[in-house]
Amino acid sequence: MGAAGGTDPAGRPPAGSAFRPRPRARSRRGGRWPGGDGGGMRLLFLAVLRPHTGNAVTAQRVRDHLEAAGHVCLLKDAFDFDSPSEIAALIQAEAVEAALALHLYRGGRLLLGHGIPFGIIFGGTDLNEDINQGEKHQVMGTVLGEARFAVAFTESMKAMARLQWPHAKGKIYVQSQGIATAPNTAFNWDAFLQRADIQQSTDNLHVFLLICGLRQVKDPLYLVDAFAEWHQEEPSVYMVIVGPEQTEKFVSEFLKAALNPVSHRPLPIARAPRLPLPHRRLKTDTRSHTFQSRPRLRPAAAFQSRVCVCFSATRSGTLVDPVFTREVKAKVKRATGVRLIPEMPQDDLHAVVKKCFALVNSSVSEGMSAAILEAMDLEVPVLARNIPGNAAVVTHEVTGLLFSDPQEFVQLAKRLISDPALQKELVANGRRYVRMYHSWQAERDTYQHLVRTLEGSPED
Repeated sequence: MGAAGGTDPAGRPPAGSAFRPRPRARSRRGGRWPGGDGGGMRLLFLAVLRPHTGNAVTAQRVRDHLEAAGHVCLLKDAFDFDSPSEIAALIQAEAVEAALALHLYRGGRLLLGHGIPFGIIFGGTDLNEDINQGEKHQVMGTVLGEARFAVAFTESMKAMARLQWPHAKGKIYVQSQGIATAPNTAFNWDAFLQRADIQQSTDNLHVFLLICGLRQVKDPLYLVDAFAEWHQEEPSVYMVIVGPEQTEKFVSEFLKAALNPVSHRPLPIARAPRLPLPHRRLKTDTRSHTFQSRPRLRPAAAFQSRVCVCFSATRSGTLVDPVFTREVKAKVKRATGVRLIPEMPQDDLHAVVKKCFALVNSSVSEGMSAAILEAMDLEVPVLARNIPGNAAVVTHEVTGLLFSDPQEFVQLAKRLISDPALQKELVANGRRYVRMYHSWQAERDTYQHLVRTLEGSPED
């Protein structure tokens, strides 16, 4: 692999890469932030930090990686800033030396023109949606031009970025999301079911849990009609939708993000093109930490029955629509066997997934769903909508099941419930895949190496 070929399993760049990490320098401006050791940099980290979302979880994990290397990160919500001038004031006030942004448009646009080095992490919707809007596309290209490095979660994301912005192809690296789960051991599953108004005995209960922000990109209504019909045939199956509503504050935040960062004129909206779904098997490339091979792994020897979960986590979407939120509430209220309850903390969420049997992602667009990977880590089978982002981490009938429409989802869900051998195989393969290709330690090594490129001038 060439200069932009990612890292090896130890987190080091590949041989022949243009990437040359330097020993960490002392802080050039002297002093330290609280908690720093004085030997790292003062970093500004911009991300969208809505509670319990994928972007927030990823940003907090990356911040921990960098602080473990002696840097101190000032993690800020990109939606808290109206313009780059506010970022300039923050940089001066906090003596920021370098920066990082999660999401090429939402965070990256705010880092332009400040004279400090920065890196970018692609979020997903920047490449899946924003890329199709002309002015945003131009801004993102400018961001990549100034960035010292850019991180994509998958090889397909890197390929898309290189195709759109050839001038940046030498600085794009691949690092899959590192996964670490920590379920709340004190979580009360019976109380959760009672909260969801599910009174049936847990002995023969199959709960499908859909966890998502009520946004169109997550398509929370995609399975409702088919599931309600299935519930009428089989009263032991339920779908519970768990996720944050879109508040007035979030609507305001979206309106700010939807404006052109230079002129503040509304941006044109373009429909994303249909992308071909990958079906062919690809070779393994351990240097990039992406699971490109789809080997048929041996199933584990034992499996315990669980409750079935349908899960589509809130991950880096764009559209906020209060009208759509009301539509979801109204339709769920009318649907039999479907419930809607508020979001919950991450450790409780992991406990819910751990108690369940299968997790389902029904999103229209994903970069890399940490929710899917977390379910695999928790030994929970996965059913995912067959979109490129999901197909990049789920191999049909090996590490999970892929469905293309609601009817196929119901068919596969029924098959999963009735086939313990398939359940056992998916669980074993999914856990093995996450442990091999989504190492938390490898992710830490990669970001700690890459951030060193932000020290000094580009010629150093």
